[in-house]
Amino acid sequence: MSVAAELAKANESYASSFGSKGSLALPPARKVVIITCMDARIDPAASLGLKEGDAHVIRNAGGRAQEALRSVIISQQLLGTREVVLFHHTDCGMLTFKDDVLREKLKGSVKADVREAVGPAVDQISFLPFPDLEQSIKEDVAYLKASPLVLEETKSKITGWIYDVYSGKVTQVA
Repeated sequence: MSVAAELAKANESYASSFGSKGSLALPPARKVVIITCMDARIDPAASLGLKEGDAHVIRNAGGRAQEALRSVIISQQLLGTREVVLFHHTDCGMLTFKDDVLREKLKGSVKADVREAVGPAVDQISFLPFPDLEQSIKEDVAYLKASPLVLEETKSKITGWIYDVYSGKVTQVA
């Protein structure tokens, strides 16, 4: 059985006990947007005590603010969130490479007949890796606070945290 088929089967069980969750309000009840990494070891709901309907959770490689900005804008402007909480984590894959290494790997993985055509586009991609975990979260907090697209009244409620994948604990660093 494929993983997709396993997921569909698991959804049958979930949907059978869905109850009144369909009546949850569209805006998140706690008016918070959480930005975190896509790392499969992180379960934001479980680790932060969230229930369905509590928060917007934006996930991307590294939990990077630059990539999440579009969603933060939508969350704030259209759905009323007023706090932003960013999480990066220990043992993150984004600590293990540099842009040029991944660019070359990506160019090498495409078919030879299109490699030359996609090369310039690949060279423009920033994968947003970082060499220092604590510094990366501080930079992302500063990025959002400096953005004219983030609601001014929320900038004092932008914080940055590190999630420890070995203990499950979070520590505020910004």
